Amino acid sequence: MKQFIVETSARHVHVSQADLETLFGAGYQLTPKKDLSQPGQYACAERVDVVGPKKTLTGVSILGPVRKETQVEISLTDARSIGVSAPIRESGDTAGSGACKLVGPCGEVELTQGVIAAKRHIHMTPADAAEMDVKDKDVVCVKVETDGRNTIFGDVVVRVNENFALAMHIDTDESNAAACGRNQMGEIVMKKN
Repeated sequence: MKQFIVETSARHVHVSQADLETLFGAGYQLTPKKDLSQPGQYACAERVDVVGPKKTLTGVSILGPVRKETQVEISLTDARSIGVSAPIRESGDTAGSGACKLVGPCGEVELTQGVIAAKRHIHMTPADAAEMDVKDKDVVCVKVETDGRNTIFGDVVVRVNENFALAMHIDTDESNAAACGRNQMGEIVMKKN
């Protein structure tokens, strides 16, 4: 079976243009700092504080480009530590999700929803999907072999798009539990549907 990179996605924020301007000033544009594995996606120089009822996560990275709606992606450990709800969801599925406040240098944004723990997923092209005999929205199990912590991740959603690059994304809790390091590889071992 074909192997693919398993990347750890640390806590981050996607912002709408309106919220970006509230946080950083009128007409503000994101400053790309580092390209990410998915084409057109990048980490930005800009950072914000994510405020919950119990605690604040300071200096959380913003990922670009801007999106239609603001979304905060944190681990379940982060959510518990700051006292917010973060249902496990696919990116963009924020209806009824957790609330928090974002604080930037020029203003604050109160989010009544938008906080999630990202559902683990694999980005792939249609050619990758054909080679691995899966399709968009399939749910699979992925095996990772690490030193002393071999793990099989269940409930991994396959996301297929011609603009994607082959990579699996897990959050920091999942990565730490499996002792994943840089250049961690994984492979699909079972398809659930």
